[in-house]
Amino acid sequence: MARRPFMFGLFYPKVRLAMAEKGLSCKERDVSLPLNEHNEPWFIRLNPSGEVPVLIHGSTVICNTTHIIDFLEDTFQQEGVLRLIPDEDSLLHPRVLHYRELLDSLPVEAYTHGAILHPDFTTNSLIPAFASARIRNQILSTDAELKHLAQQHPELSHAYLGKLRRFKSSLLQQADPSYLERILDELEGVLDQVETELQIRNDETPGKFWLCGPMFSVADVTLVTLLHRLTFLGFSRRYWGTGRRPNLASIISARVNNILLSAVLPTALRVARRGAPTLARGFIAAAVLAGAVWLSVLYIRKRSLI
Repeated sequence: MARRPFMFGLFYPKVRLAMAEKGLSCKERDVSLPLNEHNEPWFIRLNPSGEVPVLIHGSTVICNTTHIIDFLEDTFQQEGVLRLIPDEDSLLHPRVLHYRELLDSLPVEAYTHGAILHPDFTTNSLIPAFASARIRNQILSTDAELKHLAQQHPELSHAYLGKLRRFKSSLLQQADPSYLERILDELEGVLDQVETELQIRNDETPGKFWLCGPMFSVADVTLVTLLHRLTFLGFSRRYWGTGRRPNLASIISARVNNILLSAVLPTALRVARRGAPTLARGFIAAAVLAGAVWLSVLYIRKRSLI
């Protein structure tokens, strides 16, 4: 049996949901973004891009969410472990990969930063106003922080300055409200395609369907976490909250399952007990708990359909 992996991160709902569906567990170390722990030298040495999550399995280090899920699929194939990617000879295989690629290509980070920088685009956001203000200040102070870290740790200056260049490029876009408006409009087309696919699945197996078939797949991992993020940011009304896209709405209208909630709640409690500034600590706990609730809603729906 493959040894138990070790996960660095805090907010990694795709990997967390995939592992829960597969029945896998790992040792964890929280890396808090509001506390800038992802920019600390020890973490940059582990992952020069400074992004979470990171999975360590033996001597193997995997730094990309998609790569991590693929690694879990390839490594843990023992009996009883759910497969999230159908076999290559399955008719579902190309469909699952298509929607996974389509949904993974969406600029979710830009939706997130855009909602924080331009709250007028959102309705009923679950981010507290005080937390949004703090995060905006943190985003705008990242430039100075990365420059300071590059000077303090010259051996890591290449990684820090590379991250600074990427940050400046993305912030230049995200600070422009017209850019946010454009990518939100483009998302309409993607969700229309998803809604159509869900209707086809519903016609095939009424009331017992996921995006690519009757069983939960890696495409649903991405869809579920996208819907949760959009809800948390305050975009649910725009995309499905007014009677539009009823199949999308049906995915998130279900009972809350304490099983998945219990998998996420300990993370919120760990963070709340740490030495974070009060505002950041409250926001982290609220974010994790909100994530737990919405992911739990989707999790119970699947369990009730099987």
